[in-house]
Amino acid sequence: MIKLQDVSRIFSVGGQEVRAMDYVSLTIKSGEYLSIMGPSGSGKSTLLNIIGLLDTPNSGSYILEGLDVTILEDQQLAEIRRSKIGFIFQFFHLIPRLTAIQNIELPLVLAGVGKKQRSLVSSRLIDEFGLSNRKNHRPDELSGGQRQRVAIARAVINQPAVLLADEPTGNLDRSSGAEIIDLMEELNKRGQTLVVVTHDPEIGERAGRCIHVVDGRVISDTTKS
Repeated sequence: MIKLQDVSRIFSVGGQEVRAMDYVSLTIKSGEYLSIMGPSGSGKSTLLNIIGLLDTPNSGSYILEGLDVTILEDQQLAEIRRSKIGFIFQFFHLIPRLTAIQNIELPLVLAGVGKKQRSLVSSRLIDEFGLSNRKNHRPDELSGGQRQRVAIARAVINQPAVLLADEPTGNLDRSSGAEIIDLMEELNKRGQTLVVVTHDPEIGERAGRCIHVVDGRVISDTTKS
């Protein structure tokens, strides 16, 4: 489903060239559960941002579901990002003035889906994620774990091809973090392609496949037997 070939990403920092990605090649199959691990500054988030079309490589190719996205214009990339990629972030990125259910519905609002259909889909997700009694609460009235559940529901409401999670438990206590990982793994068991960036070996090793990134290069790629 995803194929990166010799992808490089170079930044200029203080007049010096920094290779955040250094000729990375990577293939991800539909339905896979992949973790990306490595020390701080290793290029994990840069790799995730390129996969998620939040950043573009300086060289190399990126094929997403048969389409070379490296040759597309910004507007085309935004449309693919909206329809095919779901994002989960460490700090939730919920809109403070919106309720839980309004935050979940937001991608459908932006896609022009009618109110009746939005309500039907979001209500199902609210119930499925155990948030039915919190649906009219704003983010500051929710626990960290509840906020991340809202964020996950928002991320999957468009049925994306791939779900990308950047340190999804980094702002949660251990118990809430374990619940969030369990929830994402359940989505993967139903066929959702899942890519998780984490610095926590315990979380990373739960994935079916784990790659380690150091200095912008993939130094290991291990699949569980």
